[in-house]
Amino acid sequence: MPHTAERLHAFTESVIRGMTRLANAHNAINLSQGFPDFDPPEELLAALERAARGPHHQYAMTWGAPRFREALARKINRFSGLDIDPDRHLVVTCGSTEAMMVAMMTACNPGDKVIVFSPFYENYAADAILSGAEPIYVALRAPGFDYDPAELERAFAQGVKAIVVCNPSNPTGKVFRREELLHILALAERYDAFVITDEPYEHIVFAPHEHVYFAALPGAFERTITCNSLSKTYSITGWRLGYVQAAPEVIAQARKVHDFLTVGAAAPLQEAAVAGLELPAEYYAGLRNLYAGKRKLFLEGLAKTGLRFTEPQGAYYVLVDISPLGFAIDTEAAEWMVREIGVAGVPGSSFFREPENRYLRFHFAKNEATLCAAIERLQQLASPIRRKWPQR
Repeated sequence: MPHTAERLHAFTESVIRGMTRLANAHNAINLSQGFPDFDPPEELLAALERAARGPHHQYAMTWGAPRFREALARKINRFSGLDIDPDRHLVVTCGSTEAMMVAMMTACNPGDKVIVFSPFYENYAADAILSGAEPIYVALRAPGFDYDPAELERAFAQGVKAIVVCNPSNPTGKVFRREELLHILALAERYDAFVITDEPYEHIVFAPHEHVYFAALPGAFERTITCNSLSKTYSITGWRLGYVQAAPEVIAQARKVHDFLTVGAAAPLQEAAVAGLELPAEYYAGLRNLYAGKRKLFLEGLAKTGLRFTEPQGAYYVLVDISPLGFAIDTEAAEWMVREIGVAGVPGSSFFREPENRYLRFHFAKNEATLCAAIERLQQLASPIRRKWPQR
């Protein structure tokens, strides 16, 4: 039989989704794939019921239902200050996952180079490769996951077409400082590159850190392709509603890519999601407080295991250093933890370009009862005999 495309051999299936399947098989608490186990806001649920009975069961406009885009433009303006035209600046996608693919295919020709910070959300390298582009990696170094400005400029000097910035970052929880983003913008201007941002955790940021919208920086809008989703802000990861935001000339091309990838996002869900986009400021303050409480609970529990971990500035992920457990390979540690401890995390090596086997990534987007149960299981790792546990 014919051979499949060679580019598909450059990456694996999603390790994150694989860990979810393993967790389900062993009835483990799933702290691997980042989705909550609590309901969306009541306003969204009520709107979903209404939408199910309304005339919203056929294709919406390809680049997004007008009412949804109008509400989305108002919400973006409220938080970023950007004057967004719903007809010229937005394409609604099937989640931020499609948004990133649309952005990459819109920005890059085959053979172009794209900067990806490492560690990175696993889709970014795959998106670049599927687009025919070559990922160029720049390290974010623990514990603060800052980058070396000289290393970043050397990467830009290779003639890159774009850089991907996830802010707040998955998997590190890093929130990029304004001065870092201005430095990235200056390099993008100097070397005439796009900045593709991924910002689904924009509202999950912990004091004193603040989210800075890259596209709102002075002079940034024309070269910024913003990818985002409603999944994390409204706890609706299964609705698969995302969007691309960019200058009209970019959006005109992005619409073509989106049209032939998926045609359009689900019409009734776009109708229902308007209720979320119109929630008052109090909702977003409450969301931050909710996740700040979950972070405090989870980190205090992790501290009792004796293992070191990162303290996220935003998003809801924690990298835990499992090297004291004695595993040479983190995938073995992750599988062992599912079977023996009953908690699923993600092997850190799936996020790093560099050879790295020290970390498992856990998330805390769960209700309090789930987090307490996970903490109770993880605290078995505090046993003085833990170094003897790996069984090979």
